[in-house]
Amino acid sequence: MLLGTVALWALNIVLTRYVLTNGWQPLAYGTIRYFAAIALFWTFTYSRERSFRVRWSDSRLVVLAAVLIFVNQIGFVYSIELTSASTVALILGTTPIFVGILATLIGLERLSGTFWIAAAISFVGVALVAAGASSGFSADLLGDVLAVGTAATWAAYSVTIAPLMRRYSPFRISALVLGVGWIPLAAVSVPQLLDQSFDFDRLVWLAFGYAVIGPLFLTNILWFTAIDRVGPSRASLFANLQPFFAVVFAVLLLDEHLDRYEVAGGFAIAAGIVLERRRRHELVEEPVR
Repeated sequence: MLLGTVALWALNIVLTRYVLTNGWQPLAYGTIRYFAAIALFWTFTYSRERSFRVRWSDSRLVVLAAVLIFVNQIGFVYSIELTSASTVALILGTTPIFVGILATLIGLERLSGTFWIAAAISFVGVALVAAGASSGFSADLLGDVLAVGTAATWAAYSVTIAPLMRRYSPFRISALVLGVGWIPLAAVSVPQLLDQSFDFDRLVWLAFGYAVIGPLFLTNILWFTAIDRVGPSRASLFANLQPFFAVVFAVLLLDEHLDRYEVAGGFAIAAGIVLERRRRHELVEEPVR
């Protein structure tokens, strides 16, 4: 289930690039895709939970998480429109580093020297990826910046919902956050929705259908079921494979290629993640004082 989830997420990056370069406007795509996926996921969650209720004191965290999802989706669709799928995938590999930084800023963790080394290596990797993708930090720089913002907002979302996951099922929280986050997304998408043509060929529609069912609906079920069985630490190890899978898909399906800077940057990001995971392993094994 974990490998399947990661592969579905990775393929979504590639297929999103495909549909955005074949007629879909970014916000129109994001809004309609989210609406369809939310309808499926709310139906599934209600049949399982029979309620979407949360305590009033927790509603602020739900709204904050929804705002972060909204900003995350804006960054996601525009980063993929402006730069290559492989570049976005490699930059999204820095998400665990952002999680560590944010968790420390709000007092959930304490940063060690190993973490700062991991963060520095990862951000050097981002710079190398951007340099390779943009042929010298120019053409696709905005897309690279938005990809970094996408990683940061997803990390912030992950930290925000952590307390909620201890009190409610992940299905209920995901359904609520997706639903509330869709409202501002729909509001800012109105101009593109009115201007969007839907005269697509069959392959574009198939890719869109996959983007609704695979990475938004099916992966939520697989991911949270797997976490319940094997634990979040092992699951997060599999999540780190997503950039690798996405680059492979981009090379095979979109004929993208990586230059030496992007390859070096990808290895640097991977090295940073390995160091970050080693730090977390040491924290878990450290005896309680």
